[in-house]
Formats: sequence, C-alpha cells, structure tokens
Amino acid sequence: MDKITHQEKLIDQAIKELEYDDCFLVDLKINNNKVEVFLDSDDSITFLKCRKVSRFLEEVIDEEEWLGLKYTLDVSSAGVTKPLKMTRQYVKNIGRDIEVKIYGEEKVKVVGELIAASDESISVYYEEIVKEGKKKKKLETTREIPRSDIKEAKIKISFKKTKKK
Repeated sequence: MDKITHQEKLIDQAIKELEYDDCFLVDLKINNNKVEVFLDSDDSITFLKCRKVSRFLEEVIDEEEWLGLKYTLDVSSAGVTKPLKMTRQYVKNIGRDIEVKIYGEEKVKVVGELIAASDESISVYYEEIVKEGKKKKKLETTREIPRSDIKEAKIKISFKKTKKK
C-alpha cells in the first residue's frame, strides 16, 4: 500500500471537515513552491468545492509556514482527459466508453464500454471484427483486465448523439 503523506492527510481532512464526502484526492504534485491538488467526485466537482478546499489548505500552509510566504496553490478537478487511477473513478464511469493500454501489449488498446470495476480488475465490453474465410464476422467480447496490468486508462469523450430507447 502506498505511504500517505502529511499533505495528503491534510487534503483528506479538508474534504471531511467541509463535508464533501463525495470528493476524493486523485493526485498531488508539489514542485518547489507550487502545489497542485487534483480532486474527483462521485457526482461532480464544482468551482465552489475547489475554492473551499483551496482556502482550507491555504490557512494551514500559512499557519505551518511550509512553503514560506510565496507559493502557488492550485486546486482543481482531475479533468476528463487525465488517466483513471482510483477504483472510485472507474466505478463512477461504468457505462462510459474507455480506452485501456495494457502493459506488454503496447500496440493494442482495448476500447469499449466499461461495464464493471473493482479494486482487482475492470471489465470492458466491445465488438471486434474477425475474418472467417472471406467473410467478416462481428464478435461481442467482454474482457476482464487486472488492474495491475493497466498501463493507462482514459474515458473516451464522444459527441455523438445517442439513440433514444
């Protein structure tokens, strides 16, 4: 299990004290006097939530004088283009299209609908076309991918209109 830093504990404390139980830390980057905090949520990350977390952190950073008087603090959403890291992110995105790069399969990407997620693995449904003789056949496939095999997974953004059921 990863070691949780003092800064990560502080961010978790801010989330709890502000009663943002739907929010969670995805990434924390500290470079010199620049701190970047990336949050996600089971529902949605709003500007207001980011601002309140930022103000909470500013008070503590100033009080403890971690970074001196000059520093930059950015608190924002993890963003839809960032790779998924946590189980909560996978679960939140069940039903959406995903692109998965797998260790050892550098030239192959699994692209399809994320249909299940757990701490151990994800399941992706997709259609693939296989050649049988001179004919092509469409096969429906569900692939379970161990989380430890995932090099990178990103949600695919689609602007296509969906069919009404």
